[in-house]
Amino acid sequence: MWMHKIMKLFFRTFPILLFLAITNLFAQQENVPLENDIYIFLKEMNVKGIIHGIHDDNPNMSRFEVLNFLKEIENEKQKLSKTENELLNKFLIEFDDSKQDEKTSVRIFGSDFSNPLNVFSDKMKYTFAYRDSASNFYLNILGRFLYGQSYKPIKNNSELYDIGFRFRGTVFNHLGYNLSVQKGGVSGLQSLATTFDPRLRYNFKFIEAIENIGNYDFTEGYLRYFIQPERNMNLSFQLGREKIKFGYGYDSKLVISGDHTYLDFLKINFDYGILNFTSITASTVGNYHDNRDENYTKLIALNRFKLNFPHVIEFGIGENIIYSGRGIDLAYLNPMAFYKFVEMSLQDRDNGCLWLDFQTHFIKNFEISGTFFLDEDILSHLQELNLFSNKTGYQLTGYWYSPFSINDLSLILEYTRIRPYVYSHSDEKNSYTAFGEILGHRIGPNADEILLAANYNLNSNTRISLKYQYVRSGENIYDNSGRLVFNAGGDPFVAYRFDIDPKYINFLDGERINQNIFTANIKYEPWRKIYFDLTYKFVAQKNVTRNLSSENSFAMFRFWFEL
Repeated sequence: MWMHKIMKLFFRTFPILLFLAITNLFAQQENVPLENDIYIFLKEMNVKGIIHGIHDDNPNMSRFEVLNFLKEIENEKQKLSKTENELLNKFLIEFDDSKQDEKTSVRIFGSDFSNPLNVFSDKMKYTFAYRDSASNFYLNILGRFLYGQSYKPIKNNSELYDIGFRFRGTVFNHLGYNLSVQKGGVSGLQSLATTFDPRLRYNFKFIEAIENIGNYDFTEGYLRYFIQPERNMNLSFQLGREKIKFGYGYDSKLVISGDHTYLDFLKINFDYGILNFTSITASTVGNYHDNRDENYTKLIALNRFKLNFPHVIEFGIGENIIYSGRGIDLAYLNPMAFYKFVEMSLQDRDNGCLWLDFQTHFIKNFEISGTFFLDEDILSHLQELNLFSNKTGYQLTGYWYSPFSINDLSLILEYTRIRPYVYSHSDEKNSYTAFGEILGHRIGPNADEILLAANYNLNSNTRISLKYQYVRSGENIYDNSGRLVFNAGGDPFVAYRFDIDPKYINFLDGERINQNIFTANIKYEPWRKIYFDLTYKFVAQKNVTRNLSSENSFAMFRFWFEL
């Protein structure tokens, strides 16, 4: 009799226990790629005041963290527009495993896949997925096709196509992992391909160009360990490679823009209450050389301390060092050190930078962020604005969401100004670059930019973006033989030359170039994780010094999927 009662109780409670086990089985600690649309949605919800603390100055988030933000938004769903609610439901299915079943997701292998047309649906898609009480594993096939057509100054085209995979997951509730690989080829005009995919500018296989077809490859992978020693205390350690950004800024950032080759890094992140601390030790490479004996490794050390007062303001101070010619220096591996003074104690061989930044949150639907960047010179001569050693830059951004009560629309205004010689160093190997690309803002030194952008979510599947940039730059002047005639501080690889270059230099000195850049983009996701987008870009450039004008324009169509 008693056995019968126990069995009856078991079969009544087992489904409930199983459901709780599935929904709380594990937290997914692997990071969400920065290209995922969830970051745009969370940014808009943060500006709207629905959530706070998305730390878009250090934007990489784990799936666990993203899900917590989505649950906060779900609690305020009555404040959302129709499109915002549709986006919320779409992302909840993607990031909340408890909402994934046969009605919302599909696996090509490992489950019933009797109807191939399920691929062309709004269901989440996996090549393979596995979950149990100790671990989870997800495999996706990645594919892309890109067709680009230039119109000015010449009419030509280029095509890119690649295939790859990503597998990710979490084990023991704390250790997240990720590995992704993509291999692709280029047809058409090879030199034009970098216009359509700038990543090819720092891809070894594409630059080396020793095979019979143009080809490229990309890979990233890491381990990330996350713990909560106390309530509301978050500590994570990450070792590996993935795309990262650092600092505020909408279009490009002064500190680490992400518009460069992937960094290999060890990252420590600590959050507790209003305090946030991040420390990164990373490695990258210098410029490409055909002679591989000339290639070298350079290292980056970064520390950043921030205070975040919810719904009011956050502000921080950070510093980094770039060095080369030796292995990892233990002095820079120390997260509890002021790097500029440490660098002096190491005989002033390295490139040190300091920055201050802030972001406001006290005005609903409107946010202001700013960064002041100091390259090497900390205190002396800041009042002498035209002194060559005054290597400073700053950026101010205003972000307005739902302007004039227009739902799902965002407007951005951003101004960036970078003085001459910023990002350069007396030792070219220590310039603020990776694989020939600037680690910071893409406009480079001795330049400024006004940026206007508008983005509108037409619905949960379609986003329209318009962008205008006005860029001014002062370039170095060379004679017909390629000899440097006047160093305007406009090249991160050409530092100030003592006893040669003038002590004082005005902003935008040198060969003056102005650019008006217009970009339009529409992105459409007809079925979940299957995308199309179309971009048109027009650049009108005027060399004011030489009174020369030119125009460039192109259109680009992309199709890509994650199955």
